[in-house]
Amino acid sequence: MSAAVADAVRPVMRPMRVEDLDAVMVVERRAYPYPWSIGIFRDCLFAGYPAWVLLEGGAFIGHGVLSVAADEAHVLNVCVDPARQGRGHGRTLLRAMVQAARGRGACRVFLEVRPSNPAAIALYEDEGFNEIGRRPRYYPADNNGREDAIVMAMELLGD
Repeated sequence: MSAAVADAVRPVMRPMRVEDLDAVMVVERRAYPYPWSIGIFRDCLFAGYPAWVLLEGGAFIGHGVLSVAADEAHVLNVCVDPARQGRGHGRTLLRAMVQAARGRGACRVFLEVRPSNPAAIALYEDEGFNEIGRRPRYYPADNNGREDAIVMAMELLGD
């Protein structure tokens, strides 16, 4: 494959816009049995939360949302289309979000993850996050049940 063709299909990340939300919702619904609503994404954008979309060949393949307050950041959503998972796209989004948190003065980054998502847990651990606690019954689950969340954090140390 020529370099020009390889560059044409290389994923591109850019800030999420309100007009992206229909496409974001397609990926969100494919990836999660309990997806965020379009209203949650809209509220995050209107609140000024940093958010990104990841596109490959013009197709929406992932997105991420971060909140930053004082010296702490919280990864609120990292999502990659299931058909595109396992190719490093989640890592790309996560690293960009950690970089953005650092650039906005955060000293630590938090996130929650389902214990039933070992691939995400492995990614977060590989990127330097550590389990610091649990949130009981945090996520909706099948049969009107609830699933705990593993709370993870990463300290952002100076260079």
